[in-house]
Parts: sequence; structure tokens; C-alpha cells
Amino acid sequence: MGDSERLREALKRLLKARGHRYADVARVLELSEASVKRLLSRGPLELERLERLCDWLETDFFELARLARRAAQAAPQPSLAQETALAAEPRLLMTFHLLCNDWSVAAIRAEFGLSLPRMVKLLARLDRLGLIDLLPGEQVRLKVAREVVWRNPGPVRQRYAMVATGEFLRHDFAERQALLRLEVKELGEASLALLRRKLEQLAAEFNELAERDAGLPARQRRSVGMLVALRPWVFSLLDSLRAQEAAPRRR
Repeated sequence: MGDSERLREALKRLLKARGHRYADVARVLELSEASVKRLLSRGPLELERLERLCDWLETDFFELARLARRAAQAAPQPSLAQETALAAEPRLLMTFHLLCNDWSVAAIRAEFGLSLPRMVKLLARLDRLGLIDLLPGEQVRLKVAREVVWRNPGPVRQRYAMVATGEFLRHDFAERQALLRLEVKELGEASLALLRRKLEQLAAEFNELAERDAGLPARQRRSVGMLVALRPWVFSLLDSLRAQEAAPRRR
């Protein structure tokens, strides 16, 4: 696959992640939808059009090239056996999580007060599992994707998802950078599908920003949690109303 084809594939993945369709691209480029399909499949991708799309997507050519390069070097997701082993050992799972977020071994040791023998033991276990290569000088190389997608259902989600969600929500969300909103409305199927795509786009952008900031020193980054949820739901409080209405009236 050549560089131009990698760029085209990266652009298509970004469009999909942002929830855009061929018709949206056609409006931006002032082309027919059929022309856009040809352009994104095999046609020449002119620099002027690429710049217009990057501006529209609020990205730049260098970011698009980075996404293309990352896809070319894509690593596999952890296997079920590897995920099961991580789920069984919380310290091992957290060490792996930090390594996936570009923490150095030295930074992990300093932040969590781990002795060298304990750190080496955790790293050796990850190495035996085939998740990392343990290199000289307390260096590691990941052998799986940094953006891990845990199976649903799967060992990690089954053991930790509800605990993490409960812990995340036990907070007043009063600080300036925190946000918690619960909206309950009635939507049609088309609007519900659109909203789901937008939330998936938001989650994709969250991961893109994390990858962009991975090069910052650890002291300039904060661990941030984002909980995205959407489902058909009726608040249980409505059942109390229904029960009262159904009960026989007393004189």
C-alpha cells in the first residue's frame, strides 16, 4: 500500500469516526456524491481538496499522516487468554494500563513507590504473557495496541466495569473541569441512531486527543475519565405514578 492510499484510508476512517457520510463530503468539496466515492476509493486526492477536508474536520495534514502511519504499524488487541490474566491480577492490569498511556517504568515506580524487584516482577509477567518486550535499562516495547478495546462481555469488563462506574459516579462533579448531565427525552429511531453515532464520534475524538498528548511529560497530563452511555430507559420514579393511578381510589 502506497503513501497516498494510506492517507486516503486514514481519511476514510476519520470520516467514519466523526459520523460523516459521502453526502457531507460532497457538500464540502462541492462535488457529486458519486465523484466523492471515486475520489475516496481510487481517484487522485489533490492537495487543495485534502486541505479543505482537514479544515472541515478540524485537523491538519500532519495529524492525518500520523494516523496513516499508525494504521500501517497497527498492533493486535490482547487475546482472550491475555485479558483473562490481566483481569485476575489488578496490579498487573494497572501496570499495563499505564504503559499503554506512555508512562515510563521510572515514572510508574516513582509515582506508586514500587521497589525495583517488584517492578521487574510485574514487567516480567507482562513479558511472559506476550504483552510487552522487556528491554535492557527498564525499557519496554508494547506488543499489542495502545488503545485497548476490552471485550464486551469479557474478563476485564465483567470484573471491573460496574465497580469503576460506581466509583466514577460517587463524586459531586463540582470542580471546574468536571461535567455530569442526565437528559431524558423521547426520540424517534432515526434521532436515536444519530445520537449514538455522535457519541461514538466523541469517544473516538477522546482517544485521538489522548494519543496527541501522549508525547507530553507525565507532569503535564492528568488522568481523565469519560463515561459515555445511552440506552432506552424509563425512570423508575414513573412506576410509582403508574402504581398510584392503577390503585383503587379510596373515599
